[in-house]
Order: sequence, then C-alpha cells, then structure tokens
Amino acid sequence: MISLALGIPTTIWMLWNGFSDDVTHIMIFDYVPFIILLGGLFVITGGIFIDADIQATPRNNTLVLFSGTMLASFIGTTGAAMLLIRLLLQMNARRQNKVHSVLFFIACVANCGGLLTPLGDPPLFMMYLRGADFFWFFTLIKPWIFVNGILLTIYFFFDKYHWKRETPELMACKTSKPSIMRLKGKMNFLWLAVVVCAVAFLNSNMMPFINNNPFYSFIRDAVIIFATIMSLMTTKRKYRKANHFEWYPILEVAFIFFGVFLTMTPILRLIQEHAHQINISSPIEFYFITGILGLWLDNTPTAITFYSLAEVLFADSAGSDLVAGIPALIMKAICIGSVLFGSITYIANGPNFMVKSIAEHEGIKMPQFFPYMYRFSLIVIMPVLILYALLFF
Repeated sequence: MISLALGIPTTIWMLWNGFSDDVTHIMIFDYVPFIILLGGLFVITGGIFIDADIQATPRNNTLVLFSGTMLASFIGTTGAAMLLIRLLLQMNARRQNKVHSVLFFIACVANCGGLLTPLGDPPLFMMYLRGADFFWFFTLIKPWIFVNGILLTIYFFFDKYHWKRETPELMACKTSKPSIMRLKGKMNFLWLAVVVCAVAFLNSNMMPFINNNPFYSFIRDAVIIFATIMSLMTTKRKYRKANHFEWYPILEVAFIFFGVFLTMTPILRLIQEHAHQINISSPIEFYFITGILGLWLDNTPTAITFYSLAEVLFADSAGSDLVAGIPALIMKAICIGSVLFGSITYIANGPNFMVKSIAEHEGIKMPQFFPYMYRFSLIVIMPVLILYALLFF
C-alpha cells in the first residue's frame, strides 16, 4: 500500500510535466502483461497440491530443489517456489537443522532456476516484451547449468553434514517406509501448458500482424486470463485450501510493482537522454552493474533501465547478432545479472520474501535482511556468480 500511495503523486507529477505518453506506454504494455502473467502462474500453481510422505534425506531434499530449479523456468520462480516450499517444509518438519534448506531453496528455485524462458523471472519477461524471442533464452543454458549445478552440489554436501548430526530416532527411521507422493489438481498442468504456449507462440515473432497494432499483443494476455479463470473453475477448493492459498501475496506484488513501474518512468527518460555520458560498454560491466543495483532495487526495473541504456548506446549496431535491438552479449549480461543477483537479498526478487514468510509461519527462525547476506548469500552465492563472470565473460 505504501508503494501504491507513493506511486499516485508520482503519476500526477509526471502527467503534469509531460510524461503522459511514457506513463501510458509503460503501464499498459509493461505493467498489465506483467501482472497478468504473474497472477496467472500464481493462481494456476496454487491449485496443484502435492500430498507427500517423503523422508528428508540429503538426496531427497536435493531432488526437491533440483525439481524446483527445473520447473522455475517454465512455471515461473514464483510458481515453482509456491508449489514446492510447503513440500520441502513438510518433509523437513522433524529435522532440527533446516534453515539452510530454505536458504538454498530461495537461491535455486526462487531465483537462479528461472533463467531459460521469459516465464521464469520478471526481468526476462520484460526483455521478451521488448522483442527477445521466446526460444532465445535457451541460449542461457550454460550459466543455468554452471550456477545451479554448483549451488545444488554445495547444498547436497552441506545437508549431508547436518543430516549426520540429526537425532538418532530420525536416523533410525529414515528407511522405515517407502516415499509416497500424490499430485492433486492435475488439470492445472493443462492450464500451465496453455500459458506456456501463449507466451511462446502468441507474439510478434510468431505472428507478424501483431506489429501492425500493439494492442494485438493482448491476444496473449486474453489467453492467459482464460487459463486462469478455467483453473479457478476446474480446481476443487480443498486443494487450494490445503495449499493455504491466499490472494494477498499477488495483491501485494501488484501494488508494489504499480509504484515501481511508475517511478522508473522518469529514470528511463533520463538515461535515454544522457546515455552517452555513462561509461558502460562491456558485457561484464552490464552483468555486474545490473546485478548489484538489482539486489537493492529489485531486479525487474534495473533490467529495464539497463536495456534502455544499451538501446541508446548501441543504436548504430547492425548485423544478425542483435536481440531486441541490442548486441546479444549485452542482452545476455543484463538477463543473467538481473536473474542471478536476485538471490543476494530478500528484496531483489518477489518470491524471496514469500518463501521467508511461509517458512517463518511454520516456526523456522529465518535470518533477517543483513544476516541473510553476510551469513549466506555473500559467502555462498556471490563467489559462484563472480567465478561465472571470470570464466565466461
């Protein structure tokens, strides 16, 4: 509500000072599709209930994180996080040491996993709206494998260390019965497929006539809304109730990003007018600056900001190695930096706080903002991100 309240006077100021066209464009063609996609994924995944009785061994925990990392690119980091966090907490309910599992879950499932499609993370969807092809994001497979592979390996051995120090009773019953998992609300996988196909195929790259009128792009959003409504109609209420499904998380995101999208409008104009005075040109610079600013400001507006900067700096670029009008290496740097660095702070990406809140509701004492950084993200995740930059940029 604070973001919404601050956004309204900012809107009045911008309309008064001649920003009406900028405000209209960014709210209609960026904010509305963004909220429709996020809301659709949130509602549809909220109808899938995983009823499981699985022993919380290091192998099983790592498999849950790996599954979430795989799903994140296709149902969104928010969708994957909301789908699997309660399963992870349920599995680890009897374990004494489980904070580290939630922290690595935030790193892999809520952030680094969502790198392969524009469905994965909001910064990528913004680049998709600016012309990046849906299937181009699969070229980011190397950083996806590198970063997630290292983080999941670290997690496995870290969890194994804690597993060996659990109570004798828990260790004794670890093989007492087979793992059981049942999926409820399976129809929602169909609606997820509809959303994926809508984003992949209902765009100007696949349907050139959309270029004739930007409002034709709302065909995609209409299909996503249809899939969302069908999910609500075809899912039994008891499955959403079992998932503790509530509307407040997506409403909170909608209010926050209403303010975010509005207040970044004058910043985009300022950068476009003074782009050549900003001494940034190499991919590694875009990678680190996009990432570092994003971990304090949220990764979506920073990705849009530095894309706008690159659009001006490389306006004279020509050739086939362009993505949405900027060099492919620069686009990769912006996408990778914004997504991966989203795991460094709680505020850098929406699902981070959601996961933290759910874990705390289950009685887990999570580290607060700065302890999360100096006890975990800066000593575990940041070295991996620096190593990636040194090896691949």
